[in-house]
Amino acid sequence: MNAIDLLKKQHKNVKALFKKMENAEDARTRRQLLGQIAMELQVHTKIEEEIFYPAVKELDTKHAKEMVAEAFEEHHVVDLVLADLPNVNPADERFEAKMTVLSELVEHHADEEEKEMFKTANRLGKDELNKLGERMQARAEELKSRGSKVA
Repeated sequence: MNAIDLLKKQHKNVKALFKKMENAEDARTRRQLLGQIAMELQVHTKIEEEIFYPAVKELDTKHAKEMVAEAFEEHHVVDLVLADLPNVNPADERFEAKMTVLSELVEHHADEEEKEMFKTANRLGKDELNKLGERMQARAEELKSRGSKVA
């Protein structure tokens, strides 16, 4: 699977988890879904930051560099919200508010990547995107096998 297809698939999966969270009514289900969302986002951001973004940045255009810099900052904000969520009771209204903010951040980030960054990344060529996708998939599997805290 090429890198762009892999990232789009991960975007779709995490958006589906957010949809499940919207419909979750009990605190236990919300806590479980938070764990899944956190794992997916941590793995996703790690493979983007380690493998995909450096490749895009190597295209050496001002636009590519700006997109990558912005994406790193968006990841940082997502990390801040994720770090705070385990300290909030899932039955508390603050939990729902924080999940809404997190969902909106992720939705914006994913949409921007798909509309802008992936178009730029296509300049890497099919072969390079396939190689990147293989590396990213292997790294994602490695990270998931380690458990929830991605380091």
